Amino acid sequence: MVSKSKTSRGVALAAFAALAFSAGAAVAADKIGNCEMTGKKGEFSITPAIAGQLTYETNLPAPGWNNGDTPETIKDGYEYCLAANIAYRLGLDKVVVKNVDFDALVAGNTKDFDIALSQISITDKRKEVVTFSAPYFDSDVGVLAKKGKKVASGDMKGLRIGVQAGTTGLDFVKDTLKPKTDAKVFPDTPAMFTALMANQIDVAMTDTAIVLGQAAESKGKMIVVGQYSTGEQYGALFPKNSANAATIDKVLQALIADGTTKKLSAKYLAASWGADPAKIPYFKP
Repeated sequence: MVSKSKTSRGVALAAFAALAFSAGAAVAADKIGNCEMTGKKGEFSITPAIAGQLTYETNLPAPGWNNGDTPETIKDGYEYCLAANIAYRLGLDKVVVKNVDFDALVAGNTKDFDIALSQISITDKRKEVVTFSAPYFDSDVGVLAKKGKKVASGDMKGLRIGVQAGTTGLDFVKDTLKPKTDAKVFPDTPAMFTALMANQIDVAMTDTAIVLGQAAESKGKMIVVGQYSTGEQYGALFPKNSANAATIDKVLQALIADGTTKKLSAKYLAASWGADPAKIPYFKP
């Protein structure tokens, strides 16, 4: 015969186990990819470009920002998890990544998306064709070189410089640095970094945040030797006159205000870079 106390204990244990399972399921449910969700689900709402999902455009590769080689393999990273948290607060359970050409993106030539996060510097020229959110990240222009290449501030004007098309790095080199030889322009960062390793250029220049990620990925073959202060800020990009821009911007500002973006930076960027941007020397144009 089973005693009442044992029966009660068994019922209690079963209830506890069920509660624990339920809590675990809830935790699992409150994730998109590998990203932890914060805030209240469905606090805001939009009519997304494609029903049931947040369609998110970016330009790959972007280690630390979007961890994965293809859109299908990306499950975390600063910008992916930022998009995931935006989706969560919009009541959406799914984020679909679209890899697009960066030049086309900032020129307003892509379509059928809700938000783009791709380390996009906010500029007045770009505002003419796209809509930006409030800034969510500060960045300068970094100088990437092969290990062993000695580069000082005074050397820069005489070097063969590589830049990516459509970037503020290109504008800075052309309009401010003004090297003796015109910069070589590449369609994307992989082509630029490959050219650097092949000695076709002496240095590659783009956002400090991006070259730090590449240096970490290279496992010591490339190093960030310096940077220029430009006061750039990244913003989320929306299609021009997007009906959802104002609402998504409110969500993004809430994520900034409650510290979510700082946590994402500490988790994905600091770990990925393995270096403190503030300790990289600043060059003078």
